[in-house]
Amino acid sequence: LVGKGVTFDSGGLSLKPTDGMVDMKGDMAGAAAVLGGVQAIAAQKLKVNVLGVLALVENMPSGTAVKLGDVLTARNGKTIEVLNTDAEGRLILADALCYATEQTDHVVNFATLTGACLVALGTETAGLMTNTDAWGDQVAAAIRSAGERSWKLPMDASYDGLIKSKVADMRNTGGGRWGGAIAGGKFLEQFVGTAKWVHMDIAGPAWADNDSPALDSGGTGCMVRSIVELARGFGERPA
Repeated sequence: LVGKGVTFDSGGLSLKPTDGMVDMKGDMAGAAAVLGGVQAIAAQKLKVNVLGVLALVENMPSGTAVKLGDVLTARNGKTIEVLNTDAEGRLILADALCYATEQTDHVVNFATLTGACLVALGTETAGLMTNTDAWGDQVAAAIRSAGERSWKLPMDASYDGLIKSKVADMRNTGGGRWGGAIAGGKFLEQFVGTAKWVHMDIAGPAWADNDSPALDSGGTGCMVRSIVELARGFGERPA
């Protein structure tokens, strides 16, 4: 289980407008879900080995901030052209995913990754992307069992061009306005090797602007229940 944990996201040098920055203390929701899920799994003493990896940073402008045009080298040696410092979550997840897939062959990451997923699916449903349909279906089933919601987005090779770079192996933003959520998934896919992997973009359900009968406003704790259900089912597999 890998979680994006940007404790505050100003956008870096690609500074967000004020209205887009107000709730960015919630950009650590993926890491919070992983932490809460692992704690719940331990408390219930589920018979499953779980590794939780939290990628934790703050994204602020400074004299040492990442700059547009920088080319970074990830843990697996692949190079990344930075064209928007507000697409920072995928940069920290790159190394976290590399590390996780060195330890296990079943991986799920959780991240408030793209506003595009919020535009596509609204505030109630998380985007699910995967390189292995059977594993994606297992994760989706756990989410349904937990009473949460996801929707599978396509990840076929026709979307590979979204992250193409002229100077590096890939760029950290998609090619224009279209398919931004999938571009984020295609980027992360470059760092999972042969592992069975699911990417959950929880930008919509991770934060509630207003109180409701079920939730207080603010961070919702989404995907904690789903993580527990996934671990329960994984631990009950036939030997």
